[in-house]
Parts: sequence; structure tokens; C-alpha cells
Amino acid sequence: MFQGYIDLDTAAPVDASAVPDALFERGLYWASGRSGVVNLVAAHKWFNLAALKGRADAIPLRREVAEMMSEVEIAKAQREARDWMTAN
Repeated sequence: MFQGYIDLDTAAPVDASAVPDALFERGLYWASGRSGVVNLVAAHKWFNLAALKGRADAIPLRREVAEMMSEVEIAKAQREARDWMTAN
């Protein structure tokens, strides 16, 4: 259990700090097969979202993943990314 103090005057909003990193980490998770399964559609989706949120290093990784995907898979990843942006 957390037993401390959060200074709300100096705390950074989540959108400004952790979200791009979390999206990037999800891309790495699916691209690397950490779960035991490599999912290129999911990896592309999360790298795309991370790039949109400011993680420039996600762009070459998204490109690398896309080179291993079909056009149909890329379109699916892009749809899923758009759906996520709409919902969040």
C-alpha cells in the first residue's frame, strides 16, 4: 500500500509523461514475443500510437514491423489505432 505524499502542484499529467512510454512498451511487448507470441498487427498499432504521442523512436520500429506485414495486416493495425484514438 502507498504511504506517501503526492505533490499535485508539481506532478506532471499522465498524458504529458507516461502515455507515450506505455504505448511504446506495448509495441515492444508484441514485437518481441515476450508473451510467447509475436503479434505484428498489435506491435504496429502500439508503435503507431506511441509515434503519434511523441515517441520519435517508435517510427523506425513501426517501419521495421510493417516490412514483415501484408497490406491487409497494416490496414488492420491502422484501423485498430484509429479506434483506440477515438475511444481514448
